[in-house]
Amino acid sequence: MVESHEYDELDRKILQALQLDGRASFSAMAEVLDVSGQTVKRRYARLRATGAVRVVGLSYPDSVGEDEWYLRIRATPDATETLARALARRGETTWVHLTSGSTEIVCVTRNDPDAEPALLRKLPQTPRVTSVSAHCILHTFYGGEQGPITKIGPLSRKQAERLRPPPADRTEPPSLTQADRLLLRALGEDGRATYQDLATVTGWSPSTVQRRLTELRRTGVLYFDVDQDPRLLGHRTLAMLWLSVTPASLVAAGQALAEHAEIAFAASTTGPTNLYATISCDGTRALHRYLTGPVATLPGITGIETAPIHRTLKRAGLAPR
Repeated sequence: MVESHEYDELDRKILQALQLDGRASFSAMAEVLDVSGQTVKRRYARLRATGAVRVVGLSYPDSVGEDEWYLRIRATPDATETLARALARRGETTWVHLTSGSTEIVCVTRNDPDAEPALLRKLPQTPRVTSVSAHCILHTFYGGEQGPITKIGPLSRKQAERLRPPPADRTEPPSLTQADRLLLRALGEDGRATYQDLATVTGWSPSTVQRRLTELRRTGVLYFDVDQDPRLLGHRTLAMLWLSVTPASLVAAGQALAEHAEIAFAASTTGPTNLYATISCDGTRALHRYLTGPVATLPGITGIETAPIHRTLKRAGLAPR
């Protein structure tokens, strides 16, 4: 894995360019960044080969008729890592974390809105599991195609606008075919896969793949994110926040939270708490300053639980580690 001191300004510009448009061509990025296309291609190849950056194609849950859940699972200390690895191998999970000194597992899963997540039926009966809580995502305040570098990246506003694709119209998402789902699955593994490679997966021609991919983006079914190690941007401490907020202040608190540079993801949820966030800070002292500063001033906060992320075994679009 690349260390942060090896990550220079051009690398960060390329990272931000990819966050804006994960399928932007090397030549388009080069023109905006005022470097050669070969330079961008070479830098991207190095970043991807070292695991620093990976572009993934993802779908919004509601656009494909699904709900998204965070599951918090506690187990006896001798079973936690084994259980986490088993969860990471399951096809319906993403973002499998060991948190709170590896005493808890947090993972994300999706399901049909008319049925509870299959894992909720199985986990309570699993030996050595001591508790399970489920939190359905209701509204995302920050995340999706936006990442941490969206707020702290080096590109000027003018440069960012040149790379940013037109906003999606999510009012009428199209019905998905089996070939569409194969396309989405392939893009989840490699968001920059060539049209020829995607044609092989779907059975379509490359031109049909290009048209359908454009349509899925235009209607908000498909978006692209950049899976990266936050520590590459100097963020050494990662944590989850589970906040309790009075209902009257929930929207205001979520919107304020979304503006914080430390926030990678923020959403309202069901469950014992009603506002969730993923954060990254430059060490534990910075985390303390953040919790006692910006978080403490959020409106309507009645409780907060902080769960440091010890290790991530599976990310979005990636095989388990």
